[in-house]
Amino acid sequence: MSYLPYVIGAYAVFVAAFLWDFLAPRLQVRRELRAVRLRARRERKPAGSDRAAELSR
Repeated sequence: MSYLPYVIGAYAVFVAAFLWDFLAPRLQVRRELRAVRLRARRERKPAGSDRAAELSR
């Protein structure tokens, strides 16, 4: 009776969980930073946009 398949499977699950715990927060931080940059770019207005908006009224 050999426990080798069980041990290999257990180590594989451990490595997969360890990698997920390592990568998931980093991916989330990258995603949030990208969202903040995009939001800041959208909210940034060109230099003369306020005057052009007032003149068009």
